[in-house]
Amino acid sequence: MAFSVVTEPIPLEADNDGVVRVGGTRVTLDTVIATFLNGATAEEIAQQYPSLQLADIYAVISYYLRHTKEVEVYLRERQERGAEVKTENELRFNPLGVREHQQARKR
Repeated sequence: MAFSVVTEPIPLEADNDGVVRVGGTRVTLDTVIATFLNGATAEEIAQQYPSLQLADIYAVISYYLRHTKEVEVYLRERQERGAEVKTENELRFNPLGVREHQQARKR
């Protein structure tokens, strides 16, 4: 029996909003890479996010290590967009006094 090398696709997919998710789950690339960079092993990530398959986590980490610059550009753009959305939301909905307002409504 001959051994054959099969190329597996990287388990990353961008949704309609451009958010990259892992292995057909709701877990984002951002989450896996941030957890990895904070020192978690692939096995620890699998424990934290049971919807992910261990092989997919290893594949994503491998992809990140081979394409660090491109992934970091994506992550930076996501952070910048997140900050923009937060600012927009705070301008539309003043967060000051929200807790007090909610407590007053309960009374």
